[in-house]
Amino acid sequence: MGSVFNPRDPKWIKESREFLEPRGIIPGVVESTPRGERMWDIYSRLLKERIIFVGTPINDQVANVTVAQLLYLQSEDATKDIYLYINSPGGSIYAGLAIYDTMQWVKPDVSTVCVGMAMSMGAVLLAAGAKGKRFCLPNSTVLIHQPLGGAEGQAADIEITAREILRLRRIIYEILSRHTGQTVERIMQDSDRNYYLSAQQAVEYGLADDVLSKAEESER
Repeated sequence: MGSVFNPRDPKWIKESREFLEPRGIIPGVVESTPRGERMWDIYSRLLKERIIFVGTPINDQVANVTVAQLLYLQSEDATKDIYLYINSPGGSIYAGLAIYDTMQWVKPDVSTVCVGMAMSMGAVLLAAGAKGKRFCLPNSTVLIHQPLGGAEGQAADIEITAREILRLRRIIYEILSRHTGQTVERIMQDSDRNYYLSAQQAVEYGLADDVLSKAEESER
């Protein structure tokens, strides 16, 4: 039995990057075409089906790739939905907001699916999907909490950093309020400490719209 995940633990974040970004194990898919066989890495093949997978901590590189994929899929067909699968412990607020803003800006509806975990900024991205198109798999876990940060140096520098953390916290709470229907005050209270939700609890809270059953999954 695994231990309870603590997204505040820097050691886990470091190890997760090493574990979640291994080299040489991304499977390839062979596809037959009129011109012969073509080899795809699995993520490129999923992109062809308008599926984007965020399966690592969210940093600038992940944000750049995700934003690029969203823009590409919009240019390919602005009338078809995009599917964003999330299995992430969260990460940089700035990087997450870059993905969030792009999701809201592109013309296609972005359907979000939590597989495994959508924590911190991952939960924000889950909630940011198109209404009625936000899903969790049955045993997935969602977590919201207040933004984390620290500062050192002169008092003036610490004050500047503290103001920025408070500004970002307000942005995140307002985004969650907008997409969940909860009040900012309720979200602020719940996020004061790690607030874990099961898939069904995430639906009841407004972070998702439905828990996918096996039958529903097979239709997607």
